[in-house]
Amino acid sequence: MPIFNLKSSIKFAAPLLSVTLVFGCQNSILQPTNTAPPAMRDVASVRLNYKYEADVPTPSIDAAKTSNEERNVAVQSDFDSNRPLEFLDQTILSPDKKKILTVYHRLSDGQDADGLDIYRLDIYSQDGALQKKLTPESMAVYFPETIVWSPDSGSLAFVAKTRAATTQPFEALPEIDTTFPTDEATDVAANSNTAPTRSSPAEPSAILTFRTQQIYICNADGSGLKPLTENEGLIYFHYTFSPDSSVLAALATTAREWKYLEITADSKGEMMVPTGRLRIIEKNGRERRLDDNLTAVHPVWSPDSAKVAIAFDTQLRIYDAAGTNPTQAAIPLRNQLLISSQTYDREQQRLAQDANSASNLAATPSAPLSTLPDEKLLVSYNPIVELAWPNDNSIYLKTAYIRRPANDPVGVTSFARWHRLALSPQAAVPTK
Repeated sequence: MPIFNLKSSIKFAAPLLSVTLVFGCQNSILQPTNTAPPAMRDVASVRLNYKYEADVPTPSIDAAKTSNEERNVAVQSDFDSNRPLEFLDQTILSPDKKKILTVYHRLSDGQDADGLDIYRLDIYSQDGALQKKLTPESMAVYFPETIVWSPDSGSLAFVAKTRAATTQPFEALPEIDTTFPTDEATDVAANSNTAPTRSSPAEPSAILTFRTQQIYICNADGSGLKPLTENEGLIYFHYTFSPDSSVLAALATTAREWKYLEITADSKGEMMVPTGRLRIIEKNGRERRLDDNLTAVHPVWSPDSAKVAIAFDTQLRIYDAAGTNPTQAAIPLRNQLLISSQTYDREQQRLAQDANSASNLAATPSAPLSTLPDEKLLVSYNPIVELAWPNDNSIYLKTAYIRRPANDPVGVTSFARWHRLALSPQAAVPTK
């Protein structure tokens, strides 16, 4: 019977094991991998890197935002000729330029009990013909500056609530001749070649309304009007479609918080600036609140519709808009803004001096920064007031001092500066 030699077996197996390990690992170690960097939409918000760049040029403004500054001439002519008791306030052209939303009011509309202007909506064709009366008599439309078409021109969103019974007297209507026409007059009218009067679209049927401002959505032709939100007690005052038109990001606050802001602003002699909590609202009405903090900064979408960003004072937050496990990232920018504001202030002081003083100041090297600057001594250090997300890898943020005195819709804006965050995905964690 042969005797088993353990030493010889180990000596024989060791080279074989080494060869096996080498050839078995060729695909993962010796051969280069051709994995492409992940698309930004596939990177979770919590896995983003950022690089702060101060005082960059102003980002380009979306042309669609400036295309509706003037009223449509054909629509205005229709109001002048056929709707003498209704006043056109604004026309909003759809992105595909096929539909025109008209914002108007009647002489009897005025303001509601809270002093807010109320409006009505109709749909016109591109040639200025009335196609559909959109809002029923029971509905009052608010905040016309926030009305928005979806980017694909398929949907329209606006804010409305129940129209309270008016307490203002109706304006006197023009006198109408009620004399019964004679047969001769009837024959003349029947034989005349004048065109028949325009048939007006029927008034819309009753739509569910609420006591506080809710978001409503409809199709481009005005059909399918329905409340997108049904949260009695909340006031939705800003909303924006995602670039793919599938979902909205909105700000909402409670009616009590809204009233408190009004009282506080009145005591300071300023215009009220609403603040709300960010949420995402799907077209089926499903809603997800993203943050419990209040902000006045309007949210912006990433171009790929995967994320939405908002700002709180000097902090930027980015949220995943979809997915089974959405994440969020908070980017504190206070320190970066303090340092860049100190540099900006020094540069402005240098430019304000005469040539000799400027040259002397420039020749003196500044002391190295050892502590953070005092924000009370920096005039250009201000909170974030506006955001822009023009491409997947860059978020722009605007800091400024804004004061809105009462009865002055423009207000005062000082030290407006744009900054940029360059985004990139974090390096993948190696797996064993």
